[in-house]
Amino acid sequence: MTARLTVLSGPSGVGKGTVVSAIRRAYPQIWVSVSATTRSPRPGERDGVEYSFVDRERFEELIRQSALLEYAEFAGNLYGTPREPVLRRLEQAEPTLLEIELQGARQVREAMPDAQFVFLAPPSWAELERRLIGRGTESSEVIDARLARAKIELDAGDEFDKIVVNDDVSETAAQLVSLIESVCSK
Repeated sequence: MTARLTVLSGPSGVGKGTVVSAIRRAYPQIWVSVSATTRSPRPGERDGVEYSFVDRERFEELIRQSALLEYAEFAGNLYGTPREPVLRRLEQAEPTLLEIELQGARQVREAMPDAQFVFLAPPSWAELERRLIGRGTESSEVIDARLARAKIELDAGDEFDKIVVNDDVSETAAQLVSLIESVCSK
């Protein structure tokens, strides 16, 4: 069996994390990469599960060591994907999912152009705003920055192989798993 990396991206607030959590629970055969970040955990987030929480010094060391497949800075925090675990899972032919922002997806496309790229879109702009504001975890300045960035990111959907609209988490997770499994061969 061979596996191909699937990269999931989309604007902040579209529900990438919620969909990935559903995949983790319902589809354990899909390995989900855990990104490193310098931001503080949100309520309920666990180190090594949703993210690996590291300080800026450690993150910059990972950059210097070329240990990240991609990385970006947003709202004063660094985010990145450790390279080695992704490559190891692909070598073991495990279906592998990477959840990242647009800038990171573009970096992965440069490094791994044979990956499958899936854009997660909101059902509407109003729903995206509602989700971002409804989190209640960020200041109005950060929300405004995320909304401004989301407008730009929504225009990038045509850079992706597939677009999936997240209007029902369970259905969206199942649709994404179907796409992941479609690029794996026995």
